[in-house]
Amino acid sequence: MDMTELIQTVLVYALPVLFAITVHEAAHGYVARYLGDDTAYVLGRVTLNPLKHIDPVGTIVMPLMLYFATSGAFLFGYAKPVPVHFGRLRRPRQDMIWVALAGPGANLIQALLWGVGLLLLSGSGLNEAFFIKMCQAGVLVNVVMFVFNLFPLPPLDGGRILVGLLPQKPAYMLSRVEPWGFFIVMALILTGVVSALWMRPLMGFTYNLLDALLTPLRLLVN
Repeated sequence: MDMTELIQTVLVYALPVLFAITVHEAAHGYVARYLGDDTAYVLGRVTLNPLKHIDPVGTIVMPLMLYFATSGAFLFGYAKPVPVHFGRLRRPRQDMIWVALAGPGANLIQALLWGVGLLLLSGSGLNEAFFIKMCQAGVLVNVVMFVFNLFPLPPLDGGRILVGLLPQKPAYMLSRVEPWGFFIVMALILTGVVSALWMRPLMGFTYNLLDALLTPLRLLVN
């Protein structure tokens, strides 16, 4: 990949990625504050300022290194997690589920909005390739974040949701995996397990869901 193509790719994905990460993390903090824990708010993390959520290594260095190393075939990154003290929530186990759901839920909504933007562009006859590609990137990035973060293993949001749903003993056993969860997930990614058994099926389902939700608008603009 030459430098011009790389710059074009970065420009297309920059805004969708920044929004996807920022709104995802801010949503966790906002819902936590609403449910009783203002830790993130006090630390200034309930904000749409992307600088508050970007991790220099996880958000910038790692994705770029993987992008060059795999010629764009594999990307992985992360933002600074929003601090939440689940014990401060009014109903810790139940409210933990809503706090965890807030991030992926924000990504699903963003995917839908980028899809709306794509339909409006095509319906209005504006065939500007850059903005069409940006909308497509916005849908893709948010669908990936939505599905990946629902993977049922702590510290991912899906793991915390599962801890909140399980009976106390299995929930406690699953929560103890969290210190090693990141390394387990990375191993499952590198072996292709996450992609084959989780990402592809659920991304397909999510795209079908978005398509169904966007059908009325598609019929209106076409």
